Amino acid sequence: MKDFIEELKWRGMIHTMMPGTEEQLRKEMTTAYLGIDPTADSLHIGHLCGVMILRHFQRCGHKPLALIGGATGMIGDPSGKSQERNLLDDKTLRHNQEAIKQQLKKFLDFDSDAPNRAELVNNYDWMKDVTFLEFAREIGKHITVNYMMAKDSVQKRLNGEARDGLSFTEFTYQLLQGFDFLHLFEEKNCKLQLGGSDQWGNITTGAELVRRKLGKEVFALTCPLITKADGGKFGKTESGNIWLDPRYTSPYKFYQFWLNVSDADAEKYLKIFTFLTKEEIEELAAEHAQNPGARPLQKRLAKELTVMVHSEKDYEAAVEASQILFSNSAAEALHQLDERTLLDIFEGVPRFTISRAELEAGIPLLDLLAVKTAVFPSKGEARKMVQGGGVSIDKEKVTDPAAVIGADALLGGKYIHVQRGKKNHFLIIAE
Repeated sequence: MKDFIEELKWRGMIHTMMPGTEEQLRKEMTTAYLGIDPTADSLHIGHLCGVMILRHFQRCGHKPLALIGGATGMIGDPSGKSQERNLLDDKTLRHNQEAIKQQLKKFLDFDSDAPNRAELVNNYDWMKDVTFLEFAREIGKHITVNYMMAKDSVQKRLNGEARDGLSFTEFTYQLLQGFDFLHLFEEKNCKLQLGGSDQWGNITTGAELVRRKLGKEVFALTCPLITKADGGKFGKTESGNIWLDPRYTSPYKFYQFWLNVSDADAEKYLKIFTFLTKEEIEELAAEHAQNPGARPLQKRLAKELTVMVHSEKDYEAAVEASQILFSNSAAEALHQLDERTLLDIFEGVPRFTISRAELEAGIPLLDLLAVKTAVFPSKGEARKMVQGGGVSIDKEKVTDPAAVIGADALLGGKYIHVQRGKKNHFLIIAE
């Protein structure tokens, strides 16, 4: 079985580690937890590094706990946030928790009878009945305000990073997170907390609380926050987060995100987000150096992640969909696309709307291209390019300027794809 720390080291997945952590993990099967914010009913790729660490942890023989922050998620964490979060009701919280668990099942073994099977816990379950007086007496008295004020996350907020300063609620966040560590140590013998590097202050407060209250030693390990080589924020696109749930980010769009990462990022992401071995990644990097235009690093990265998060079938469909724009023989594939993927493929291309009733009656091709829409500036130009074989409707060449286009040209009963020349694509929507 692989050594957890050694595995993370070569993958570049360790930012900070508390002294004694390595010795603890080599001594015995250890339980560790990682917190996940439940404000949505899907994880996004910003969560993936933490989830991968939990999976490595389990594969190395240890027991992972995924903690849904039902209580802490209601408050907001001052680490890098500028606004407090919205209060979630119990029904929404439970729905989000169950949805996240289903996603985590693709990465972690929750269901076997192995001693290191994963567990999902929610801190709302042990915090909801604790009174303020109990919390102040049992938790608050062990950690000084001086200690809490010294944390970077608190200092940043106090020094003007947030418009409204730092509320008392947020100030107590590190104590609440510390309470989680204490509770899980007492109830599940959890001796290690995992998280992103921005959580170091909160995590060490928990370790300090366990030490002061119980006189016991626990440990901490954080992973670096993932960045892009150009300094941009990882996982964000113009349309928002890249989600793991296909309802929010289609498998095609998910695949495209990884396929389009830079050369500088691709090798790093293969180490962090896949289980390829060091030798396999080195081999791919050498192949990439020989022929960067073939993009072997990005292709393998996109494949590994799309299969892992979605399925082999979704990966194959995404590859096929990716080739539609550039293939001259993709008519059949185009007709088989679901609406979501079709709109994703043609995101950003010019769109025109026509009358469905007119289309059902039949619209002359040249009128469709130059009167009802502005695919061409004039019928004369449209006729010339049609006769020269430069126009395709739904990936099929149209060479007769007198052709009439009817409702049978609609993709999914609503769309017509027009291609002018090699690179100009248009989407016509019948309403």
